[in-house]
Amino acid sequence: MSNVITAQMVSELREKTGAGLLDCKKALTESNGHLEEAVTVLRKKLGAKVDKLAGRSAREGVIESYIHLGGKVGVMIEVNCETDFVARNEDFKAFVRDLCLQIAAASPLYVTRDAVPEADLTQEREIAGAQVLGKPPAAVQKIVEGKLEKFYSTVVLLDQPFVKLPEKSVKEVLAERIAKTGENIQIRRFVRYQLGA
Repeated sequence: MSNVITAQMVSELREKTGAGLLDCKKALTESNGHLEEAVTVLRKKLGAKVDKLAGRSAREGVIESYIHLGGKVGVMIEVNCETDFVARNEDFKAFVRDLCLQIAAASPLYVTRDAVPEADLTQEREIAGAQVLGKPPAAVQKIVEGKLEKFYSTVVLLDQPFVKLPEKSVKEVLAERIAKTGENIQIRRFVRYQLGA
């Protein structure tokens, strides 16, 4: 027996995920009215939508800057989208400002995992391997991979917990924005300045 889906439930799910009304209603129906299950359903569907949009050209967007109080940390970021309509949207601009705060607070070095130099990965593997000497080889491999994941979450922007929603990664929040706008959005590049560093 399925639960009745109310407008309030759809509104709550939409507010939580940023998905469209119809998508929210379908997800709630599929999950028998359970909000958390509906969020999972939407995340699975949004992932497919994000993959489909990823190949589209993103040549519009904004360049945003942020100077932290006291002037000791500054950030400049370029985030691209497909149309100037989205680039002028307040939600998009707020997301880019939040990314500036993220970079100022968490000090990532790279946007994606692909940008991490192989030399840095090799060095991290060696350090992690040296820390687990004497363990069985299979355990060593798992421990090293676990430490690499932790390394990624400190130096890669997309892998970090989002500054305003720590339960989600920056990549997950970006995917939600892509699904909400229906456009490809790319974090192209950023620079973080710190006085004396």
